[in-house]
Amino acid sequence: MTETTTREAALDALRELVQRDDADFHEGQFEAISALVDDRRRALVVQRTGWGKSAVYFVSTLLLRRRGAGPTILVSPLLALMRDQVAAAARAGVRAASIDSSNQHEWDDVRARLAADDIDVLLVSPERLNNPQFREEQLPQLIERTGLLVIDEAHCISDWGHDFRPDYRRLRELIAELPASIPVLATTATANSRVVTDVVEQLGGTDDVLTIRGPLARRSLRLGVLELPDQATRLGWLLEHLGDLPGSGIIYTLTVSAAEDTARLLRQAGHEVLAYTGQTETAERQQAEAALKGNQVKALVATSALGMGFDKPDLGFVLHLGAPSSPVAYYQQVGRAGRATDSADVLLLPGSEDRAIWEYFATTSMPTRERAEAVLAELRPDEPTSTPALEALVDVKRSRLELLLKVLDVDGAVRRVRGGWVSTGSPWVYDEERYRRIAEARQAEQNSMLTYESRGVSEQIRCRMEFLQNALDDDSATPCGRCDLCAGAWYPAEVAGDGRSTADAALRRAGVALEPRKQWPVGASERGIPVRGNIAPAERPEEGRAVARLTDLGWGGPLRELFAPGHEDAPVPPALLDAAVSVLAEWGWATRPVGIVTMPSRSRPQLIRSLAEGLSRVGRLPILGELDALPDAPPSGAGGASAFRLAGVWSSFQIGPALSEQLEAHPGPVLLVDDVADSRWTFTVAARLLRQAGAGAVLPFALALRG
Repeated sequence: MTETTTREAALDALRELVQRDDADFHEGQFEAISALVDDRRRALVVQRTGWGKSAVYFVSTLLLRRRGAGPTILVSPLLALMRDQVAAAARAGVRAASIDSSNQHEWDDVRARLAADDIDVLLVSPERLNNPQFREEQLPQLIERTGLLVIDEAHCISDWGHDFRPDYRRLRELIAELPASIPVLATTATANSRVVTDVVEQLGGTDDVLTIRGPLARRSLRLGVLELPDQATRLGWLLEHLGDLPGSGIIYTLTVSAAEDTARLLRQAGHEVLAYTGQTETAERQQAEAALKGNQVKALVATSALGMGFDKPDLGFVLHLGAPSSPVAYYQQVGRAGRATDSADVLLLPGSEDRAIWEYFATTSMPTRERAEAVLAELRPDEPTSTPALEALVDVKRSRLELLLKVLDVDGAVRRVRGGWVSTGSPWVYDEERYRRIAEARQAEQNSMLTYESRGVSEQIRCRMEFLQNALDDDSATPCGRCDLCAGAWYPAEVAGDGRSTADAALRRAGVALEPRKQWPVGASERGIPVRGNIAPAERPEEGRAVARLTDLGWGGPLRELFAPGHEDAPVPPALLDAAVSVLAEWGWATRPVGIVTMPSRSRPQLIRSLAEGLSRVGRLPILGELDALPDAPPSGAGGASAFRLAGVWSSFQIGPALSEQLEAHPGPVLLVDDVADSRWTFTVAARLLRQAGAGAVLPFALALRG
């Protein structure tokens, strides 16, 4: 087929896709399609969000299928992206289906449709590629029949991409297995030159890969940075000015608790908003996406869970409460706005706590040598070990363990099989140099983000958009003429009404629930603890309270400072004591406690003692005593698997004679006071001892909740 014929057929398909008779290709779109369809090449497309990368692979799929090729495998990172892609494909007559964790009830139908050659595009997540059943039963046949492999958000293949997704690194193996005649397309909007070079190498090298890279400027976006003194002022600004922002949009936060708290505050003030985080149920996510697309809400208050692939062409604004950790990540998120409008507003309200949050996420995502070696030591080559069972053998928290296993899997040291994980027996060495390079790159990105936040023109930044383009090595970068550095501030800087006081009152409102543990962890018996199954109701604590989470917007800041490494033990600050008293006043317990019991502490005895004394004085509750710390008890710390955390506190304390006498003299519920609640196993074990000693009920209370 000639290029002219290919272009005519491709143009017809494009117009069906976008449902416009006058549509034509953007520069580079047809070149990519022709390379895939006519030349069966491998191509990397780096283009700004909204350019039309999905049109390239849908049109290519239609043309290849007409020439007898098999279905396209489209590797997509997010369920939101998959839903939008399937809907877009249907408009062009492309029969698309997905296999993901949210549609397991449809998998049999999808498999039957694949066998009948009734699917043109199969969308899968990178995680699905390593599902043992999918990998063993379906992937080999798919590879044999594949007509085109598409890797969306391809920067994740690279170590230098802003997302640390080990499952994406496995795609290199899939690419290597494909015959040279099968075209491969990688697409992304967030890749600097270093990432482009790395991705090209994964695709086969510079001689074999066509790279199509366009300018990344988003002329519709009006960028700005507004520095405000504190959280209350930032939220007050949002309360007063959210309604002034154009259309509907997204408010990004750095943590789940910040998203939920901000959404709650805005709703209480009469704004139509919804929270959207990684902890939001799938059905609620879909409803929230539909509400935003239908302009039924002013905004979604979201974490980065609402990111790559979400498509609302007329999104009017993107606002950040706190900055992402890199200009690349920031560009990717603000690219949600203004795709099909002449103007959209993008505003960043950075916070003083941003750097601490960046550091937390950076340290949790990277594997350590000690943890990796501990996992490898417990795995066998011929006996699968499930993740819960492995968690009970190594002191690694479940979320970190799952990420570590993926890294080891990609490195060839372990393999996921039915029933769990096995060791491959292959030699494995911790790539310290690689992780050092990644950590250095992340630090450089953080510093670059701090430069982006700068006020006024300098040698480093004279235009916001130009700076973002330069961060992605876009040679076409020039001043945009629209941002606050080019044209002056376009946003109000004042908080003139009662927004700040309303926000301040909300931030000062204290109290989060401490849900009681109801089951002993798997593997407790292997750590020498004689418990299993459900925790007997007669030995459980009641639902407790903490002043706030360490990640909360309001009291989280003072608590992070109080519990920062190196902070000396001291009496509880008066403001925090007042907050603690207010939590107790609003608790609404069924029966008032008869007294206070304190937890022993090696690091903060003065803090806990003064907190108990303050609560005793204000609440007129006698202090019944303190649990005794056993001298040989191991120190407890944050993090780690549940079985290890339980083992660390199981034999750490006991009830001495004096406290036992007080419990006997004061029958009824007791308030159990500690400084920080983390895994909640300390409260669980202490409550069990107190209940066995005769306490009517145990009400846990802590200043802070980690998480």
